Amino acid sequence: MKAQSIARRIAAVGLAFAAVGAAAACSASSSSKNGDTGTGSTTGSSSGSTGSSTTAAAGGGGTFTIWDPYPQFDGSSAWSQLLTKCGTDAGVTVKRTGFDTTDLTTKTLLAAQQGNPPDVLIVDNPVVSTLADAGVLTDTGTTKLDTSAVSPNLLAAGQLGGKTYGVPIGANTLALYYNKAVLSAAGVDISTVKDWPSLTAALEKVKAAGKKGITFSAIGTEEGSFQFLPWFWGSGANLKQLDSAQGVAAVTLWTDWLKKGYAPNSVINNTQTTSWQEFATGQYAFAENGTWQLANAKKAGFDYGIIPIPAVAGGTAAAPTGGEFVTIPVQDKTDRYATSQKLVACLTSSDNALATDTTLSYVAATKAVQDKQLAANPDLKPWIDAVAAAKGRTSDDLGTKYPKISQPLWTAVQTALSGSASPQSALKTAQGAAAAAIK
Repeated sequence: MKAQSIARRIAAVGLAFAAVGAAAACSASSSSKNGDTGTGSTTGSSSGSTGSSTTAAAGGGGTFTIWDPYPQFDGSSAWSQLLTKCGTDAGVTVKRTGFDTTDLTTKTLLAAQQGNPPDVLIVDNPVVSTLADAGVLTDTGTTKLDTSAVSPNLLAAGQLGGKTYGVPIGANTLALYYNKAVLSAAGVDISTVKDWPSLTAALEKVKAAGKKGITFSAIGTEEGSFQFLPWFWGSGANLKQLDSAQGVAAVTLWTDWLKKGYAPNSVINNTQTTSWQEFATGQYAFAENGTWQLANAKKAGFDYGIIPIPAVAGGTAAAPTGGEFVTIPVQDKTDRYATSQKLVACLTSSDNALATDTTLSYVAATKAVQDKQLAANPDLKPWIDAVAAAKGRTSDDLGTKYPKISQPLWTAVQTALSGSASPQSALKTAQGAAAAAIK
């Protein structure tokens, strides 16, 4: 790898990296351990070296390094044992290190500048385009990784400029949890909630019955954008034109809910964790949250259900995908790619993906594995449906432009919800800021 060239490209996308680092809202390093996918992180590392790639025999044998964002898994975990087995099957020794999500991105960029990155990198999907744009990652055409079975909407999160830069290990996304008792007491049949008007009508009935409507996270961070995107996309809006009539309708939906008391003012500062805590009181009809809350939902003490987030006129809104991609960083010794490809193929094979995605509360990236998940757990159907409609935040070839658009978007939502500006005015300002940032 040309380390100086990589360093220049990294410097060119430095600001985008900083924002995308904060955008790593959905990796399992936080979700699996803390039950949340917010921008908060779990620190620490698992067994293995904290250094970069170690010297190995060219193309086979020796030691290959793998970095991942799962520090909660130690050397005795099923995940670590899987990595060891994949290494054995490929005829090499695997040295694995688990990092906090943001720390992983920082260390990867530094290692790339020094010309010594890991052989295999598992990284949160919004970061893929940033690393690819910096010249850190190989594309699948170079490394011969097979992505033919992967759902195209999930694969899009790892694409930039017509090339694909890894294989998704699985995905999580957002949906609506609902409290069956609260809806029953309000006379709401959940099967009638199919679009924005019917959802709003349900919230009106819940409020009239003396309960609380819906809670979500609208905090002024990437987490707020992550939660708003299903409504934004569900309106038919596009991130390239924030102040469209559709985008204004999405912000107006949320502001109207606050004005009418269907959603609490606390959503302005809610993280996904504090929003869930509100729902867990048993007083709310609905909560927008993710697959990572399934374990907490089962411990909530009341009957719940899950439906996909509805689009404005019906159907399932596209929600943003979380989850990681398994990638192969650029190496000076290109003959290492053949063994790295074997490691990635092993980690993402159907049998191994099923076990890993079950551990991480992810929906698999291929239909074949999703079918196995559904057969084992029929309760996953709404999540599989939600993932089928989901899209990556950096999709539509936005790549490193996404964080420069997301920040004005979450700022506009905050401004409108606080009453400081109308939805139309807030989004007009946001569009001007985004357009200037991505020039």
